[in-house]
Amino acid sequence: MADQSALSSRAVQGMYFEALEAAANIGWLDAVSNYFTSDQASETYPFLGMPPALREFLGGHSMKGLSQNEITIINRHYEASFPVQLKDLRRDKTGQIRARMAEFVQRGQTHFASLLSALIIAGEATACYDGQYFFDTDHSEGASGSQDNDITTDISALPTEVHGVVTAPSKEEMLQAMIKSMSQFFVFKDDQGEPINEGARAFHHQVPIGLWAAASAALSTTNAKGPGMFEVDGISVSLSVNPRLTAGGWTDKFVTFRTDGSIKPLIRQEETPPIPDMLDESSDHAKINKEIVLLLDTWRNVGYGRWQSAVLNTLT
Repeated sequence: MADQSALSSRAVQGMYFEALEAAANIGWLDAVSNYFTSDQASETYPFLGMPPALREFLGGHSMKGLSQNEITIINRHYEASFPVQLKDLRRDKTGQIRARMAEFVQRGQTHFASLLSALIIAGEATACYDGQYFFDTDHSEGASGSQDNDITTDISALPTEVHGVVTAPSKEEMLQAMIKSMSQFFVFKDDQGEPINEGARAFHHQVPIGLWAAASAALSTTNAKGPGMFEVDGISVSLSVNPRLTAGGWTDKFVTFRTDGSIKPLIRQEETPPIPDMLDESSDHAKINKEIVLLLDTWRNVGYGRWQSAVLNTLT
């Protein structure tokens, strides 16, 4: 006779959906990336030049077409399998399977964060739509001239009373470095030589673990608007710490994103969301291996969007 107190595969699957509903999203994803659904193996994104600016009418129309670059993002296949021994279904009286299921869901929720973090880390050596590295010192489009979204800040030269080191700057040094990053956005021009970010009013700083204390202390001296939200001279500023940047070797650099533009600096693309399936008690796998398996399967990928909405700042 079956043990009526034992968990079933249906109960385990229910735990997944329960944990999914309770799981928190990674807040910075929507701020720095556009999300697009896909219905084929890859998607191509055209990056059109800016529409023409107004000029004084002197007779005749000045026709200015849209220049075009593009980037193609190929969907990649990702999967995860969560096996649970049948004996553990019988014996789990302390909620360990539920706890592991919550962690399994969180892994799925952070997958896009993992992909985007790897993309950010690779930005100094990976090309974006204009053929330049995403973070580069010589972007150029049309009449923009040479432009730099890979900048440095010599903290020893900053006019502050307290000096630190590049891996642990003082809060005064960090604040000036962050303001320098935000200022760089207003230098960028479009393919017609017009300022491309003059309407920017919201930025997000993302730092590795080692720079978190200095960045948090720096912004705490400004007008706080809520957890991780600040205001500097009428401009909204948010902050996040990304441990994946630290794991990727970042100790003396951070990235700043413009977050109020319609075209974000990064792209999330998804053909199929993670949909759970189950090898339950009736499956041949369960009969042979004495375990059930929760399966997750998704096709997705990430890519670079508008480089003019991101600035990398390395402390020197």
